[in-house]
Amino acid sequence: MSISSSSHTKRRTSARGQGQTPARGYRIGEVIELTGFSADTLRYYEKIALLPRVGRAASGARRYSESDLSRLRFIQRAKTMNFSLEEIARLLEMRAAPQAARDEVRELTRHKLKQVEAHMETLDALRKELSLLVNLCRGAAAGCPIIDDLDNRNKRNAKPSK
Repeated sequence: MSISSSSHTKRRTSARGQGQTPARGYRIGEVIELTGFSADTLRYYEKIALLPRVGRAASGARRYSESDLSRLRFIQRAKTMNFSLEEIARLLEMRAAPQAARDEVRELTRHKLKQVEAHMETLDALRKELSLLVNLCRGAAAGCPIIDDLDNRNKRNAKPSK
């Protein structure tokens, strides 16, 4: 890397540190660094319109704005809350007028909470089952209760062939 390139990077980093957007926007590599999204994910979000068409430099390279970064951070947070991309798209639409969409956002979130609680119940049952199997394995004189349980479960769930 040349010295001028290095000082250019420092200027851009220091401008970001002060909350300023670089004059021509963020390059895709910078957005990857800032968000943790891959280039493929960023392009995909643009393709499915989760992210509006990103500005382009004269060379055709994508240039992301502060608004784009804000939207990507919103998407990132919604993903950590286990919202699907379809649900995130709806949330992004509602983001424009949150007061008007308050009831719909609340209902969508209530539905997501029920899904998470059901998943937690499933995981709790799995935790208990695995704990039981580990304990059974300790006291087993012959064979392996864990393998036996998996084999028996497989046989119980198998459909008879015609």
